[in-house]
Formats: sequence, C-alpha cells, structure tokens
Amino acid sequence: MVDNKKLRVMVVDDTVVYRKILSDVLSGLSDVTVVGTAHNGRVALSRIASLKPDLLTLDIEMPEMNGLELLVNMRKMFPEVGAIMVSTLTLKGGDMTMEALELGAFDFITKPQSGTMEENKKEIQSSLIPMVKAFSRRREIRGILKGKITSGPDKNILAGSGTAMKSVEKRAGARKAKSSIVGIGISTGGPNALARMMPKLPGNLGVPILIVQHMPAVFTQSLAKSLNSRCAMEIREAVDGEPLRPNCALIAPGGKQMKVVAGADGKNRVIRITDDPPENSCKPSVDYLFRSVGQHYVGRATGIIMTGMGRDGTLGLKLMKRNGAITIAQDERSCVVFGMPRESIKAGVVDVIAPLDKIAEEICRTIQ
Repeated sequence: MVDNKKLRVMVVDDTVVYRKILSDVLSGLSDVTVVGTAHNGRVALSRIASLKPDLLTLDIEMPEMNGLELLVNMRKMFPEVGAIMVSTLTLKGGDMTMEALELGAFDFITKPQSGTMEENKKEIQSSLIPMVKAFSRRREIRGILKGKITSGPDKNILAGSGTAMKSVEKRAGARKAKSSIVGIGISTGGPNALARMMPKLPGNLGVPILIVQHMPAVFTQSLAKSLNSRCAMEIREAVDGEPLRPNCALIAPGGKQMKVVAGADGKNRVIRITDDPPENSCKPSVDYLFRSVGQHYVGRATGIIMTGMGRDGTLGLKLMKRNGAITIAQDERSCVVFGMPRESIKAGVVDVIAPLDKIAEEICRTIQ
C-alpha cells in the first residue's frame, strides 16, 4: 500500500557512488521514502509504474537512455512524476540542464567537482534537501488547489497567502515618468518561466532588462543562449564594463554579483560584475542588483520578483519602491515555488500581482 504522507523518491544515476550518496541524503529525511534506484533511464522507466515515485533525482548523462530522453517519455506516460536533475558543471551539462528544465524538470543540483565522499555528501545535502522540501510543499499546495486535501495541517500551507491567489490584485497608480530599465529576480522554476515570459516581450521594447537567475557558473551562459534563440530581443550573459543598451537583456553570470554603476561620462550607466560575497546565500543576488537599479534609476524603473525559494529580492525591491519604481510579483498559482514573491508581497512592496502569462504585458504597461 502506498504511503501518501511521505514523498516517494527514486534515485536514477549511472554511478554507484552517487546512487549511494543521494539515497543516503534522502533517507535521512523523515518525510521521504526512497522507493528504489536505477542505473539508467530505460531501467527507471520500466520501474516507475510499480514503484510509484512522486519524484526522481535524475542524472542527465547516462547510457542507453539519458535523463532528457527519460523526461520526454515521462511527460507522455507519467506526467505527475517530478524530476530534480543532477548535472555536471560543464557547458554540455549546462545546455542539457536548460533543456531538461524546459521539459518540466523541477530544478537541478550539480555534482561536486572534487572532495571526499563525505564532503560531497554534505555539499549535495545542502542543496538537495531544501529543493526536495520545496517540491513537497508545491505538491501539497497543488493538492489543496485541486481539492484533494480537505483536512489536516496541510490545509494551513496557504494561510496568509490569500492575497497572492488573485491575479493582478493591485494596480499601480499613475506615474509621470515611464520606466527606463527593468530588473528581474528569479530562482527555482526560473528557466521555464523565463522561456514562457521573455518571448512575449517585443524586440523594440526600448529599455534594457537585467536578470538575476540563481544559478552556478556556466549554467547562466546556457540559459542566455537558450533564451536568445527564442526571443525577439538580444539576450546574453553580462560582461563587466559594458554599457546598458535598450532592447538587450543581460543575465548575471553564475557565481558572480552584478550591479549598475555610473559610466565615466556620468550620464550613461554600465554593468559591473564583481566577486563580492553572497547575499541571502545567493551569488548572484537579486537584492545586490535591485539596490543599484533603485539608486541609479529613481522614479523610472520596474522591478519584478518571480518564482523561487527564499526571500532574496525583498529588500532590494523595497528600496526600488521607495525610490519610485513600479514593482510586480508573480502570482502563486503560476509559481513553481511561491517563496520570493510571497516574501515581497507580505512586506507590502508589490504594486501588481500577476500570473506568469500576464507579466510581459505588465512590463510593457510600465514602459509605454
């Protein structure tokens, strides 16, 4: 008999060491049951029906059937089963991970590059456990919204977030100056959300866009390449010292911080990429970017907080709003994880709450 209270997870990896590490980390969680393992996608696919997992930790590069091929089959045969990708920190791994996220994977972690087995276990533990808990929470919320959960403490998950359940709940008041820049902060579920939202923006938007997506080095380059291939405007990873240009979206490089500074002429603004410490355990950090946007574009900026875990971006959005920015948050129903938007909404620094499919329209309103 299936235990509906515990999250059922299958570990899929072609390396014995990582099957062991991932299984040990997951088995240490009281609300998780490891229902089985598989050494490639083909074996995993054959076991899903009998093991009934809610979630797979899924290695990307495997023999016979890799993680991407398994995801394609899962979408057809087992669409309710989630996946957290386990990727190598390489350009190939980054490209494949972006494709996996676009196919519907919940999120990803990277395999440690070096260290002992115990050190690697601790590194994976620190990134995987919050992700699994976020996936479990999203699953519970979806159950509530579908009416599958009618009693018990899980009903309280939505307490205090009723405001965010309604799209475009608040509309910003009139502002004399239109926005001259757009800043976006996003995390878990971001690549897929950006892939849906950014193509809706016109190529002649007329202002620059700056994006912080919580990701390690290399992966932001893959994200920029993927988005650039499907959008009307230019999208790429930011370079230190480059001037801000209209109709160009710059993504903060993974493992670095990105901010706006005054150019040498005192009039134009340029990008500064730094190695400053993490903020909110994030590097790049949304707060770090938003503070600089708020300081350099007083009364003429748009700040957007989208799907993601944690509270990064709330303090930066607060400064932007205090300096006259229009602020937008993604609504709960369309978020993969309603963490970052929830914190900003609770802090009272959001002007507009909108579903993912309406965010591009809301951006254009602040500019046009």
